[in-house]
Amino acid sequence: MKKLLLVLLVVALASFLFVGCLPTTPAEGEGEGEGEGETGVVVEIAGSIVLDGKTYVKSGTRDVTITFPAPVAGAVTAVIGYCSGDYSKDLIDDLLMLEGFSVVLFPNADRTIWTGSGDFGIDWHDDCCASYVMVSSGECADEVCIKFPVIIDSGKPYAKVAVTADVCSCEGIALTFTSGSVASDCADATECCGDECSGLASWAIDIYSGDPFDLCCDTPCKSPVYSCSGTGCAITCVTDCLPEEGMTGYAADGYYVLTTLLDELGNKTRYYVNLEAFDTDFVAAVTAANAASKSLAVELTEYAQDKVPSGSSSTYGVCSWWCRPINEEGYDTGEYGFCADSPQNVIEAEDDCVLIG
Repeated sequence: MKKLLLVLLVVALASFLFVGCLPTTPAEGEGEGEGEGETGVVVEIAGSIVLDGKTYVKSGTRDVTITFPAPVAGAVTAVIGYCSGDYSKDLIDDLLMLEGFSVVLFPNADRTIWTGSGDFGIDWHDDCCASYVMVSSGECADEVCIKFPVIIDSGKPYAKVAVTADVCSCEGIALTFTSGSVASDCADATECCGDECSGLASWAIDIYSGDPFDLCCDTPCKSPVYSCSGTGCAITCVTDCLPEEGMTGYAADGYYVLTTLLDELGNKTRYYVNLEAFDTDFVAAVTAANAASKSLAVELTEYAQDKVPSGSSSTYGVCSWWCRPINEEGYDTGEYGFCADSPQNVIEAEDDCVLIG
């Protein structure tokens, strides 16, 4: 229905463009994206990046700077067009350009640089859609002197990670994390990781012997016992030998694993997982699997990410990130995460997700 209304508005206005482009797998971009019109007018959007010749902007309010080659006597106006079309890596629609949202701009002393902020992206739009920044001024005879296309990214990166265990040659257990799923629900992919818009930039896996958020809410209070990181897909991490039962440093409550994914614009996904303890039964199971030339799929519990409660911790308590299991009782595949951008691991904070500090 919304798309039909958009089409009808386009017909009524009869003054806008149809544009289409498909982002390819992006190379790493540097700096801020900017557009320049034939008149020498330059548009810069804070935090934007250029990948494969296209400018990507993280959704939300962003500062906009417009620089003119000469002072502007009259007013300058800028409009961020409606974000439309699906520009994810495997889908594409026509871009429907409609009237958008005005950006209030303020000049510098000589009226050559005009700055303001505008909202890129609206809730009901796709996670990866395209828009125009349209600028006009007295210098342009009140006509649009630059139409600067941008792709707005509000989607989050994703990964589905398998965890397996092997007995070390001396003592202890080594874990292997990989995005090559052992029981994948991805149709064609063997590596369940990526980002459908700007691309997966980096990932990190941090392993803790206790809850790292027992006293903190967003930044872990404890130091990890092991960490690994990388860029892009695939995700592969093999740990050092971690203590089993009877060894110094044994984690009786199992290990807490925090996995962080970032796309090229800084959109972030976090997965929270608790692995079973490396007790004598677990070690025996790993040993048996290794004897059959297999690694053991590690039993785990995946937890939902809470939205941080508003207010100070002294008033509202401390948010516990390991508070609400995602997987049903008895479910275990030795994997966590998702094969696509998914809101399933994000919930609103509730009383049972708060520890009073």
